Amino acid sequence: MEEAQQQQDKNSLEFKSRIDLSHLQASVARIKSELGKVIIGQQDMIEFLIISILANGHSLIEGVPGVAKTETAKLLAKTMDIAFSRIQFTPDLMPSDILGTSIFNVKTSEFEFKKGPLFSNIILIDEINRAPAKTQAALFEAMAERQITIDNNAYTMKLPFLVFATQNPIEQEGTYRLPEAQLDRFLFKIRVNYPSLEEEIQILESKHHQKNKHCGSLISAILSAEAIEKYQNTIQEIVLESNLMRYIAGIVNNTRINANLYLGASPRASIAIMDASKAMAAINGRDFVTPDDIKRVAVPILGHRILLTPEREMEGFTTDKVVQQILETIEVPR
Repeated sequence: MEEAQQQQDKNSLEFKSRIDLSHLQASVARIKSELGKVIIGQQDMIEFLIISILANGHSLIEGVPGVAKTETAKLLAKTMDIAFSRIQFTPDLMPSDILGTSIFNVKTSEFEFKKGPLFSNIILIDEINRAPAKTQAALFEAMAERQITIDNNAYTMKLPFLVFATQNPIEQEGTYRLPEAQLDRFLFKIRVNYPSLEEEIQILESKHHQKNKHCGSLISAILSAEAIEKYQNTIQEIVLESNLMRYIAGIVNNTRINANLYLGASPRASIAIMDASKAMAAINGRDFVTPDDIKRVAVPILGHRILLTPEREMEGFTTDKVVQQILETIEVPR
């Protein structure tokens, strides 16, 4: 029995050395350290946003005003030496305001396309649910296909291309509900809560000592576009065993037959869990996925992709609670 355990430990050590993740881990640690200069707490949001970058997925950040949603996304973008745009969505925002428009050049007597703020690497969209359907549709194409079609011309977005969007769950006046198809394009829906009492005291102390220093000036760039692409490719090499694939499929399939749910998750959710759990394993220094990685990412991936039945909604159920129940129900692979 002891010999079998020793052999298993030996195999485990050999298994861990297949992919060198030291540079990726070091970069993630440095990014967290840079953000820690300004952002107090909100570790889950920071971790999920980093995973979002590594897994090449967009993220929707939901929380009440003042919990550092926008600030965290902006500062995270500053840790990367790539282009960044911030767009404030409003009810009168038109597609041309974010995509760009064709302008007539008198000298050449031709129309020239002037690119809008969506042509960037990381795009922070504040209050995404305030823009009308036309603008949402224009954004949807860019998110889904990494390209934009204008005047019958297709423009491919320069990689990396990631959308971080924020929305306020409380305020409903002047907002438009995002369609399910668009929500499905977000890898994560990250729910941001109030800080704890101790964290809020630290926030006050930090702000007091910063005086009038601008937060952005405290943050240094860590990653280049080439490094991000390299790490995204590395994530795809992380090992996912067949029994864990079955585990992921079982979780997602349960959402389609669950009595508490009116709408279950699509196969895109299964792929999202797979990619995100690989990234979760990588930032923890493992080149293989464990069930805990899958459980960790399942709630923010599935919560916005499923709909409660009217009865459960009236009873005060939440989609996150249903996902937690599913995770407790499905047998974990050994």
